[in-house]
This record gives sequence, structure tokens and C-alpha cells, in this order.
Amino acid sequence: MRHGDRRATSRRNVAMRVADGDPFGEGARAQLHARLSVLGGDFAVRSSNRALLELALDAFGGMPRQRLERRPPRLTVQLVLNYQQKTWARGEAPPPPVFSSGAELLCATIDAGNFAVVDVAMSRALISVSRAMLDQAYYPRHELVELAFLTLAARAQALVPLHAACVGVNGKGVLLMGASGTGKSTLSLHALADGMQLLSEDSAFVAADSLRIMGVPNYLHVAPNALGFLRRGSLRRTIERSPVIQRRSGVRKFEVDLRELRAKTARAPLRLAAAVFLSRRTANRDRALEALAPDAVVSRLRREQPYALQRSSNWAGFERRVAAVPSYELRRTEHPDIAVRQLRELL
Repeated sequence: MRHGDRRATSRRNVAMRVADGDPFGEGARAQLHARLSVLGGDFAVRSSNRALLELALDAFGGMPRQRLERRPPRLTVQLVLNYQQKTWARGEAPPPPVFSSGAELLCATIDAGNFAVVDVAMSRALISVSRAMLDQAYYPRHELVELAFLTLAARAQALVPLHAACVGVNGKGVLLMGASGTGKSTLSLHALADGMQLLSEDSAFVAADSLRIMGVPNYLHVAPNALGFLRRGSLRRTIERSPVIQRRSGVRKFEVDLRELRAKTARAPLRLAAAVFLSRRTANRDRALEALAPDAVVSRLRREQPYALQRSSNWAGFERRVAAVPSYELRRTEHPDIAVRQLRELL
């Protein structure tokens, strides 16, 4: 049977289920199963479609089994395929997700066929993806699959979710915080090239009581202009061969799979040794790091991490403990390696 014939048959089968009294598609059995470890949570993943299951494996397969608790939380995610019509024009990106909540559920909705529903209280999530969306796999993987898994794991363990990168050495980590465009990914890349451990380039999750940092070192996103600072070698060649994705902002970046790179990623949670706030201001020649007073640290945390401030029940204790850790502003240097050397000094 040709591919087009199979697709038409599948759509007819869906229509038959509706006509036969199955309007919700409950007859579609989840025959495929996988187990994944994400942010210290043990996930049982179910799907009736192999391509959908691959989205979860692409996101989190092969991740280190990080642990905060002796008995990690057990969580469940089900992925469902549907045949809703495409709602965006050819060559364009799908609509951005709309977020909502109610009845203790968290929802991210792209359109009628593409959404995620997270039930934190019941430790489970449902992710629905249309056949049309599978042709642009970056969006459902990043905006639905990764969102659901990370939200469940973080909420189940009361982790503080930060928009931050994290690099480290010998089990100690430095948080790199700053708005998009301040250089978190570039610094992460050069720290990796320098032999430091990479825990995360964009999202870090912190246990408020112990200040241990968790993350998902699956992908590194590198802007093409960042390669001008990177010396030639196997790392640069791997980046240049990587696929290019386009962010919602329109920025195009290489998406480097760190698992294929066999990079030196952090295999366990890192202990917070220093907090660094990235600045767009230019450093002087002598020193790029400027120490911050505790009250300045608290002020910047509240200003730069609004989501964590609003949604973390243990925020007060978290900010008090972080304010007691050495903290700095890092200004832009002529070359990222200069900044990496100064980060090493903090560890």
C-alpha cells in the first residue's frame, strides 16, 4: 500500500470510530512503551505511534539518571496521534502555544490537534500531536514534549525553575543567568570546549534546601556567528554538520545533540558554588566579574526570574540561600574564553 493510501485509510478509520460511538478516540490503544529518566523523575511513557514515541526519545533518551531522592517520583506521560487539519500555511511555523490552567491542570495549546495537558496532582500528562505537526518535529518536541516532562518532574520535587545555564567542574556548578541574547549559549559552548561540565544551556532547576542544580544536557543551540570565536577542530565540525532550527523569535541556530557529540556533560546534580548574572555591558581589560552584594542578588533574582518567583512555593528560602553564595555580574569580554577562565576561578 502506498503512503498516501495508508494515510487515507487511517483517516477513514478515525471517522469510523467517531461514527461507531468513539468520539474521543478512546479505542486507540497505547501499545508502545518506554521508560525515561528526566530531572530525577522516573517516567513511564506510552504511545500508539512510533514517531510520537521517538519525539520523547529524541528529547530525553540517553540522559544521565540524576537523583535528588532515594525514591524518585514515578510519573506517566501518554502521547496520542490525531488527524486534525493543519492550521498554518505551508512554509510557515505553527502557531505559538497558548498557556492556560484550571481544575489543577496546566495546558499548552498550539491548536485543536496539538496540545499538552499536565496533571501535577496525579503525576501524569497527556500530549496530543497531529500528523501534520510531525513534519515540523522541533515544535512539538520543544513546546509540548519537553514542557510536559520538565514541568512534571520539577513540580513533583518542588524544584525552582530558572531561565539559566549551568556549567561546572568536579561536582560544583555556576549558574549563568540573563535575558535571551546575553550569551548563555556562547559561554556554555566555550566552557564545554574548555573541558568544563555542561549541565544545561537554557533551563536549570534548583533544590531550594540544598542548592543542588539539575538540568537536561540534551541539546546545545549555537548561533552561526558564535562560531567565529571557536577554534577549528572536531567540536566545530560537529556543530557545522548539525541541523538548523528557527526559534519563535526568528533567530536561527545550530541544534547540537550533545549525546552524539559524546561531550563532557554533567552526570549528576551540581552543588551551587556561585551565581553569575550576565550583562551586555563591556568589561574592562583587567576583570569581567564584579561582586554583587546580597541585596543586589535578591533584587536581580526577582527581576530576572519572574516565573520562578511567582510559581515556587519555596522561593523565600531559595533566594535567602542564594544570596549567601558568592555572586557576580559578568560583563562582555573581547573573547568568550576570557570569561570562561574567570568562571573557572570561581570553582
